[in-house]
Amino acid sequence: MVQNSASPIILNGQPLSTGDVLQVARFHAPVELDAEAREQMNRSRTVVDEIEAGGRPVYGINTGFGSLSQMRVDHEGLLELQRNIVHSHAAGVGDPLPEEVVRAIMIVLAASLARGHSGIRPVVVEQLIAMLAHNLVPIVPSRGSVGASGDLAPLAHIALTLIGDGELTINDQRVPTSQALAAAGIEPLCLEAKEGLALLNGTHLMCGVGALLIEDLDRIMDAALRATAMAYDACRASHGPLDPRLHEARNQPGQQQVAESLRTMLADSQIVEAHSENDPRVQDPYSLRAAPQVLGAVTDAIAPIRRTIEHELGGVTDNPLVFDGGDVVSGGNFHGMPLAINLDVLRMAICHIAGISERRVFWVLSGVDGHNPVTPYLAHDPGLHSGLMIAQYTAAALCNEMQVLSHPASPANISTSAGIEDYNSMGATAALLAMQSMRLLRDVVAIELLVMSQAMEHQRPLRSGKSVEQTHALLREHVAPLEADRIPATDIECVAGLIRDGVFDDLG
Repeated sequence: MVQNSASPIILNGQPLSTGDVLQVARFHAPVELDAEAREQMNRSRTVVDEIEAGGRPVYGINTGFGSLSQMRVDHEGLLELQRNIVHSHAAGVGDPLPEEVVRAIMIVLAASLARGHSGIRPVVVEQLIAMLAHNLVPIVPSRGSVGASGDLAPLAHIALTLIGDGELTINDQRVPTSQALAAAGIEPLCLEAKEGLALLNGTHLMCGVGALLIEDLDRIMDAALRATAMAYDACRASHGPLDPRLHEARNQPGQQQVAESLRTMLADSQIVEAHSENDPRVQDPYSLRAAPQVLGAVTDAIAPIRRTIEHELGGVTDNPLVFDGGDVVSGGNFHGMPLAINLDVLRMAICHIAGISERRVFWVLSGVDGHNPVTPYLAHDPGLHSGLMIAQYTAAALCNEMQVLSHPASPANISTSAGIEDYNSMGATAALLAMQSMRLLRDVVAIELLVMSQAMEHQRPLRSGKSVEQTHALLREHVAPLEADRIPATDIECVAGLIRDGVFDDLG
């Protein structure tokens, strides 16, 4: 089970891992700024100070922003400029982002700034670390980013709190930032040249959400494989489609990996032996027979998505960037397209984990397979009891919503900033949709685990493979067998919580 890391996450210029983000975001692991990273930040800050003193125009340091970049700002206005950009860009709307998502954004932002190419003072990163340590979580409206000039609006709402404005939560209470900072003994920052833009101009919402999604998907995928293995014996399906020769012949690595996992979980099953002879059924439904092909394709699709997010966790995505030797280079590292495309693909891919899961649930609950000793809807007394009939309806509804959410965001473009920002990624939309979709997926897999664990009761006294039986036993520690109709929603929520908490990870 995932839990709080005893070791602090050190910001030393190296890439964060998705696990690092999870530890800070969800489990409040401590964060520290490395001394060498601090020195690198100081060196790049010196470049900014020299430009400010010399007066030559450099975008982001002494100019306006976006389509206003041709407007020079004199020395006396630079501090006001930083405050202005934070205030003017805090234009987000909609429900606030969950606290763990905001914490994920903050740690990804801090790590990017700590790489020493943003030209800001170390105190800015230290302010973010202090707020994480005191769990002071900015209120960040979820909508407002087009995912190109960085996640401007959401990041502006975080930056507001660094300078003492806006609102945040402390102990689940929404309070003015100035009040919370004072209670924690933290002084509001006075931003200097370039620091306001550096805080706003990055892909940190997309990246932070992506990191959490990858970590959650690992747990859901593990649970989905366990549900699939259990379904083979709960449905009295043939294990023949798991034959390694089939999957070697197809030459798809994800498919081979899934088939091997299912074979291992089902090894030494008594149930499959009980119907190995004189079984008139020739083939099982695709949802069982082709499970390795479908889930293997999802596995292969996820691998490059994970790599893209891991690469971004080592990146610097504001603009302009400061390099050794004094060069300040403007570019487009803030553009979220690498993340946007992959988050779109992620939503499409996970639809198939849910879709094939729902089909297996439908199959076993239908009770049409006369060779499987289950009752319709796994009801104790069909007719008098409805069993888990409506659990399948719920799974169907969740799958339909996931299908709607899978529509890609990144192919659509709307220009901003008077056309100077003429091609946006819409990656923040892709990330928010993926958050919704991942929650729905977890509930679908929870429904399959609930249904298949009940179907296993109809196979007794026969036993499945060791891993399947371990999964079944763990479920029974939390959810009793269905012996009469009861409220399924409570059981579904319980199993979904087990998946989210990574409880199945410890089973091996």
